[in-house]
Amino acid sequence: MAYMSEEGYQKLVAELKHLESVERPKIVAAIAEARDKGDLSENAEYDAAKEAQGMLEMKINQLKATIGDAKIIDTSKLKTDTVQILSRVELKNVKTGMKMAYTIVSESEANLKQGKISVNTPIAQGLLGKKVGEVAEITIPQGKISLEITGISF
Repeated sequence: MAYMSEEGYQKLVAELKHLESVERPKIVAAIAEARDKGDLSENAEYDAAKEAQGMLEMKINQLKATIGDAKIIDTSKLKTDTVQILSRVELKNVKTGMKMAYTIVSESEANLKQGKISVNTPIAQGLLGKKVGEVAEITIPQGKISLEITGISF
């Protein structure tokens, strides 16, 4: 089961619709065009189009599985007393004083540029269940870091 926000769910549905209605017909047309060029045994264009079709179908199937397993979380029913999935957590690095904020999301919604980290990352795992004022000792590839939770919101 993949927990996600309504926004993340709608993005996946839109991507699936785009792949099925726009990308799939493009690849079918490319295969037909390559097939019209003659001998398929030595037709690199045909082979490339068939490979692209296989990759696209795999992506479509993955999206369908993710959407099928999705459990949409209603953020209005979540509490801000502890860190949980879909929480926006404001943090301060105890050692350096550097401040940061992350939203903990499902694997499929993670996007570091937008400040969204996967619930499966070491940082998110270390923060889950903590309260404002608590310090989380988190082991990351570079060693251990201490992050103080300064705020939780949605």
